[in-house]
Amino acid sequence: MSQYRDDFREVQRDVFWSLPRVFLVFLCGLALIYGLGFVATGGDLAIYRFWAPKQANAERKVFENTQSYVQGKQEYISRLRYQYLQADGTQKDALRMLILSEASTVDASKLSPDVQGFLRVLGGTQ
Repeated sequence: MSQYRDDFREVQRDVFWSLPRVFLVFLCGLALIYGLGFVATGGDLAIYRFWAPKQANAERKVFENTQSYVQGKQEYISRLRYQYLQADGTQKDALRMLILSEASTVDASKLSPDVQGFLRVLGGTQ
């Protein structure tokens, strides 16, 4: 019976030391594969450089179509319109260029009809 007990303890000891070793080897292999993948993709820089401009462009388009952006542009163009009507000479030319520049950053169909009409007059197309 003593031989049986010794054999059982030896097998138990071998199993105890082999399972943690197998687990450790598995974790090291997993870390190695992750490290190779990280190096192969350049630490995700290649993916970031491809997608970041597209995401920024989409965010910009969404922002430019928000009601607050369009309303702010419309109010700013209306204030410039008032200044344009009060100005004379070279001030009018400078304000005209500024108004047309600001109007180009917003979809004209989203502006009020009076601002659209004013922009048509400024642009020379009535």
